[in-house]
Amino acid sequence: MFAHQGGWDEMLYVLVPIGFIVFLLRVASRRAKRLPRVTPPPTDGSD
Repeated sequence: MFAHQGGWDEMLYVLVPIGFIVFLLRVASRRAKRLPRVTPPPTDGSD
C-alpha cells in the first residue's frame, strides 16, 4: 500500500483506530453529561 515509508505508515494503523476510539468516548461522555439525572424512587421498606 504505502511500500514501507520509514515506519510512519504502520504507525497510522495503530494511531487512527486509537484516535477514533478516543473521539467516540469523548462524544459519548459529552452526551451522557447532557442527559437529565434520574433518581430512583424512595423506598419505604415495605417490600
